[in-house]
Amino acid sequence: MIQVSRRCKKTGDYKMERRKFLEFGIGLTATSLLIPGSLLQAATFGSYAKLPKWRGFNLLEKFNKEVNQPFKEDDFSMMAEWGFDFARLPMSYHCWSDPGDWFQMDERVLKEIDQAIAYGDQHKIHVNLNLHRIPGYCVNAPAEPLNLWKDEKALEAAAFHWRHFAKRYKGISSNKLSFDLINEPSQVEEPDYLRVVTTIIQTIRQEDPKRLIIIDGLQYGTKPVFGATKLNVGQSTRGYGPMQVSHYKASWTKIDSALPTWPLNPNGKDRWDQNRLRQEIFEPWKKLEAQGVGVHVGEWGAYQHTPHAVALAWMKDNLEIWKENGWGWSLWNFRGSFGILDSGRTDVDYENYMGHKLDRKMLELLQRY
Repeated sequence: MIQVSRRCKKTGDYKMERRKFLEFGIGLTATSLLIPGSLLQAATFGSYAKLPKWRGFNLLEKFNKEVNQPFKEDDFSMMAEWGFDFARLPMSYHCWSDPGDWFQMDERVLKEIDQAIAYGDQHKIHVNLNLHRIPGYCVNAPAEPLNLWKDEKALEAAAFHWRHFAKRYKGISSNKLSFDLINEPSQVEEPDYLRVVTTIIQTIRQEDPKRLIIIDGLQYGTKPVFGATKLNVGQSTRGYGPMQVSHYKASWTKIDSALPTWPLNPNGKDRWDQNRLRQEIFEPWKKLEAQGVGVHVGEWGAYQHTPHAVALAWMKDNLEIWKENGWGWSLWNFRGSFGILDSGRTDVDYENYMGHKLDRKMLELLQRY
């Protein structure tokens, strides 16, 4: 099992961490892109150019500060029992820190992340740490007080948090742990995004040159970042298209659509089917992979109000494409409204399983791919 440091850090220690960080001279200047080659070398196991075909789920215990619970070992054990090997942890930094003092970190909460990595090691599940909310940016409300893409203080804090994780987990193999820097960047031009992720990558590799790093595509993770091909990182895409199918009746979207079918609009002008998914959504990512960048589908799934049969047919077409391409994936989510457990659908004959309501048909579909 992974041996993770349990040493508590006091506020003064973090002030010292911040001073050390500032000594690196990392800022939003053009010089931050002039990185020594040694700091941009990939993880030694060499998989950034062809990521493993990891298959698994997003676990949401630290998705926001209102939840902020310890991760559950049962999730890891069930995933392993069913043949899955990947857990993406989309986390909010609000769980261990605060916009009022970005450089203060709660060791108690960080130990719960340590424990999740240990669960992954114990059950042979690769753990992918993601900052769903990072200082200066989140795809969800509320907005951050500063703008990560424009404000140096926000980038300084974002890099500080990733530097802490890099230092904390140095020595844990990239076969077991990877970093996914920023969830679903939006409303940002590629040069600004590249400047931000390059600075964070530099910061991580100053502490841990061997860490496998993944970045999300632009436009909410849907568009590959061809300008990042020289950074020696993998890239994460999404499998939510078309949103009329995946997010039917989702209250947080502005999508207003009729009851979906799959194929969508089979007799209309805006027909969506597997071929359109392949050509319009995933072909650009194949082109990225051809340039030596590994691809993984970091999130995908259909919301609970999408008819179950429609959801399964749409999922099957996506899974077939990803199998053709040799790409792994992580379903949003494991337990919850998109998942295989406790999804709250009204058209599923659930199976009672270890205190959960299991969607056996969805599970078996995923297991086939």
